[in-house]
Amino acid sequence: MLGVDWQVVRAVFAKDIKAVSRSKAIVIPMIAVPGFLLLIVPILLGFSARGVDSATVGEFTASIPGLGDLAEPLLARPPEAQIYYLLFQYLLAPLFVIVPLMVAAVLAADTFAGEKERKTLEALLHLPVRERELFLAKLLTTLVPAVLISWTTFVGYAIIANVISWPKVGKLVVPNGPWLLLIFWVGPGVIAFGLGLIVRISARARSSQEANQLGGAVILPLIFMVMGQATTLLLLPPSVMFGFGVVMWVASIALFRAAGRRFTRDRLATNV
Repeated sequence: MLGVDWQVVRAVFAKDIKAVSRSKAIVIPMIAVPGFLLLIVPILLGFSARGVDSATVGEFTASIPGLGDLAEPLLARPPEAQIYYLLFQYLLAPLFVIVPLMVAAVLAADTFAGEKERKTLEALLHLPVRERELFLAKLLTTLVPAVLISWTTFVGYAIIANVISWPKVGKLVVPNGPWLLLIFWVGPGVIAFGLGLIVRISARARSSQEANQLGGAVILPLIFMVMGQATTLLLLPPSVMFGFGVVMWVASIALFRAAGRRFTRDRLATNV
């Protein structure tokens, strides 16, 4: 990005990450929730899936609206492997966008509202830092941890899924091409889009609790959209999936630019 002093951005980013790491109220949920939903739950479901036959899988996909398209690719698999492909390749996929999105929402609520709550925003506004560097550092403080959590837990998830399914499947269930697109392209784009919506709320809220409440009202519709579309995306051609990611990133950049234009010291100071 032209005209950005990255040394200043790194300094503010490091300060914010240090402040976040000291807050147990943020760190514990940020580790525990992804760890449980993306690692423990797959283990429990994976072992519970043993003994489920192909007829049950077919009935399951036929009985739930929106999963009918799964029947054809699943029935092409060996009967003993169908439940593992259904579980690990499709049903758990939305969690890898929803959970990091929730983490980003919590961090975004703390970016500016937390500064106000800790009475440190006024001192921050008096630093010899341009508004663009400050804004960019705040965005990265939210986006980077959420994306890293998504990527890190995905590695653990892939190990778990393949260890559990290998005796029946005999080959890797994940990752595959669509999953890699989801984790490394579409997922970060959706997280960035949600962040663009939340960051403007956080800048106006007077406390992190208020920012969380307002952010939740904004992010819930996006979560429901992801729940309905993430599995469908894995069934579409990679080009369509890539295009969806492009749309998310373009929309995110547009939101960031709009928020950046409204991000001024005067606007923030009026809410201190």
